Amino acid sequence: MRDPRLDRLADVLVRYSTAVKKGDLVTVVAEPGAMPAVEAIFEAVLRAGGHPSFHSRPENLQELKLRHGSDEQVRHECPFERHRLSACDVLVVLIHPVNTRFLGRMDPARVAMAQASRRGLITMSLQRKAAGRSRYVLTEIPSHAAAQDAEMSLTDYSDWVFRAGFLHLADPVEAWRTLRAQQERVRAHMQTTRTLRFSAPASDGSRGTRRHDGTDLTVDVSGRTWINHCGGENFPDGEVESGPRGVDGVVNYTFPAIYRGKEVDGIRLRFRAGRVVEATATKNEDYLIKLLDQDEGARTAGEVALGTNYHLTGHTRNTFFDEKIGGTFHIAVGAGYPESGNTNESALHWDMVSDLRPGGAFPGSPGGTIHADGELIQRDGRFVFNDWPGNESR
Repeated sequence: MRDPRLDRLADVLVRYSTAVKKGDLVTVVAEPGAMPAVEAIFEAVLRAGGHPSFHSRPENLQELKLRHGSDEQVRHECPFERHRLSACDVLVVLIHPVNTRFLGRMDPARVAMAQASRRGLITMSLQRKAAGRSRYVLTEIPSHAAAQDAEMSLTDYSDWVFRAGFLHLADPVEAWRTLRAQQERVRAHMQTTRTLRFSAPASDGSRGTRRHDGTDLTVDVSGRTWINHCGGENFPDGEVESGPRGVDGVVNYTFPAIYRGKEVDGIRLRFRAGRVVEATATKNEDYLIKLLDQDEGARTAGEVALGTNYHLTGHTRNTFFDEKIGGTFHIAVGAGYPESGNTNESALHWDMVSDLRPGGAFPGSPGGTIHADGELIQRDGRFVFNDWPGNESR
């Protein structure tokens, strides 16, 4: 008997996130271990009148291709995947890692090569979505591997994940609609903003804190479109994002950034005119540099976003959740989202997260501020306006 919360999740994904309707072609992509969730989604799609199909994407086959394939084979773009992505009306991608570090010892150059081979697929998918020709949602199904990264038992991690999706509430869909209305106020305010400034003081490493140089980053968002992400494309969700026109200054990312199973920590990036001109890390710096150098667009900022889900607390070494934590922001390098106005193309899209809550990233870490056109909108991870997310108790 499957976890009944998977049926509640499937209902929200089909009825709210992707709004499946009669006749829709729906593709579910997942690791085989997520089959109970796949079955729940199949049933929900059938009830909605759609046509579900399943595409299995096992970690071990991805590893075999990288380990034993020739360069030509690693670079190969699968025509069957292109057809599926170009034909389906709805794409549901389930994350269910067996081993979150399964590519950890792989040659970074080959990982970057494989990722670069997907550039055309990523660009095509983003363009279809921006034009309204497809809907897409990505969600995580709790697994032992992810629970270990979060330093939790599977039971505790599952409770944490499902609560982050409001699945413990009587009407999860209504709860997401409420958050969407709160985020819409943020989006409307950001839409009139020309410049954002993110600031956080340096830490000298005393009293057990981690040493870092602080953040002072100015982001030009003039003329860009801000987007309210509230469970429509990622689930759980909680962010308001746009595509930078320009980024200048220094950012120290307070959370580890994991990409393709490899953790990079202590990342410090210096931006000039929207591009990374200096990049360092205290862990796996060589991997960071190889990914940034994989193609011309990889060093360009593709996204700026504010985390707004205050039901998420504590980072889990899982960017899918960490980027949505209320009181954080992230600047992604690589591909931009065309609907935001950022048309940068790259095989890379890497969200890197920084926490502005005092002690949020690690004990003793300082808080920070966000200013919009010189006006303070957030201090120490809390928005200053009462009707914005996270201020329900005020």
